[in-house]
Amino acid sequence: MATDQLTLRQLTPAIGAEVSNVNLAEPLTETLSNTIYDALIEHQVLFFRDQAITPENHLAFARSFGEPQPPHPVYPSVDGFENVIQLKNGPDNPPDTDGWHTDLTFQQQPPFASILWAKQVPACGGDTLYLSLASAYERLPEGVRSELRDMSAVHDLGDFRNTFARNQTDGAAITSAHEKFGSAIHPVVQTHPVSGRRFLFVNEGFTQHLIGLKATDSNKLLDYLYHHISQPENQVRFQWTTHAMAIWDNRCTSHYATADYLPEQRIMHRITVVNDARVNDR
Repeated sequence: MATDQLTLRQLTPAIGAEVSNVNLAEPLTETLSNTIYDALIEHQVLFFRDQAITPENHLAFARSFGEPQPPHPVYPSVDGFENVIQLKNGPDNPPDTDGWHTDLTFQQQPPFASILWAKQVPACGGDTLYLSLASAYERLPEGVRSELRDMSAVHDLGDFRNTFARNQTDGAAITSAHEKFGSAIHPVVQTHPVSGRRFLFVNEGFTQHLIGLKATDSNKLLDYLYHHISQPENQVRFQWTTHAMAIWDNRCTSHYATADYLPEQRIMHRITVVNDARVNDR
């Protein structure tokens, strides 16, 4: 069994901790699973090194937190494991996640968490940056916080438009994609259901418009928020190594996968967890 005596090393004051002395290829005890969950709530993203796991191990770890998401609307799955997404990028398939985003916020209920495992990494580059939307909210001037508290924003396919519109001329593919995946309206300021911290819920990838404002004013305020959110004080940067793993709380974070490693290849496996199985128990 995996040891219950894990070690945590906080990486920045705002976000991130590295976990050691745990082997995720072995079954987790309930105590250890709860300890990892509590650390995730506190630090928002956790990193593990040297985890030589199988897709079955990956799924077991994900299920200790909640229900794995069905196949992704865009990315392919690992053969035989529809819940495990394969992100394989290289010269023939350039990366498309090199922008700040919170996963799938165009859905009415965006997922709770994502668990990313490195199967193959480049010799240099390919880091992922994470930021704390809670830290970003807490660093805002009080006047701006007050202005935002009752505001909501429209989220839609955003950057995924590129996938559906590529090599198209009449817009039919985009129309079909919007009909299939839709849009969502979310409060700009939300309260974390476990930690109780308030956080901003906007991201460059999918947030399109602040309701009640003209497009020009909405764009100006969103640009201000994106600049504020992406300040280094809210961030942590993770340098991947083979078989490293990251799990992040998608509710209160955004991330950015740097695309600086071509022509080398980067292969990652990801499971998205739909719901927080513990949230109603807290």
